[in-house]
Amino acid sequence: MAISPSFETPDSENSTVHPWRRYVAVGDSFTEGVGDPDPLAPQSFRGWADRLAQELSRGVPDFAYANLAIRGRLIAQIIEEQVQPTIDLKPDLISICAGGNDVLRPGGDPDKIADQLDSTISRLNSTGATILLFTGPDIRDTPVLGSIRGRVAIYNENVRTVAARYDAIVADMWALRELHQPVMWSADRLHFSPLGHQRIAAMALDALNVPHTLDTRIDAVEDTRSWKEARIEDLHWAREHLAPWVLRRLRHQSSGDGITAKRPTPTPFAESTPNDSLGAGDSAP
Repeated sequence: MAISPSFETPDSENSTVHPWRRYVAVGDSFTEGVGDPDPLAPQSFRGWADRLAQELSRGVPDFAYANLAIRGRLIAQIIEEQVQPTIDLKPDLISICAGGNDVLRPGGDPDKIADQLDSTISRLNSTGATILLFTGPDIRDTPVLGSIRGRVAIYNENVRTVAARYDAIVADMWALRELHQPVMWSADRLHFSPLGHQRIAAMALDALNVPHTLDTRIDAVEDTRSWKEARIEDLHWAREHLAPWVLRRLRHQSSGDGITAKRPTPTPFAESTPNDSLGAGDSAP
């Protein structure tokens, strides 16, 4: 059940008041934050959900945040592993992005994914929490992934249909034209960079109608590479990132094997975490 909050702005310039006090993020590597290294926790990630949670925590001392997302998870695994624990945590705000890994796989059927998503949102909606759903980004300019653009578009329309059925809020990544810029993507071209995660967090906050302090300015970067240099980079990417990804698929392995949720219980967001950190380093499993 979506909530249209009415806001009060306290004396602090960077503080806001909103209706939510307990936020749980559900999903895969996108929500875990892969591509956005956490400067305070080596081998871990921040991501858009952490950035969103930090903004929601400003001026709200009793705000708590949990992130159950694990990289590599398919929608059936997300449903099995994360939905009931989310309900048990009794959140009043839930974000869920699920099905992206299914769409990427050969034969991924966005309509079957929609059926699974629909039943899942029905369960989560029964809690009375505000639900935030994400569309997939427009990957038309992304090597290899561009070939499944049509499937992503169908998936997105299904997400919008499910959202309308349950009065959920949609964070529309497809509409973010800035995500066409290479600087928004990590070195693996599958996950977002720190800048990409920050831009998505700002978009999600806008969808929730929450004022925020995130800097979304983007300096245009001209591509000065020669055709040969670009092809060399493509070959390096294929060897370092695409080949291992394909190999895991063939071996029925996942980048999330052995990984547990980074934030399994709702806790206050650490005030010491740098809000506007946009570290240059990207990493992905």
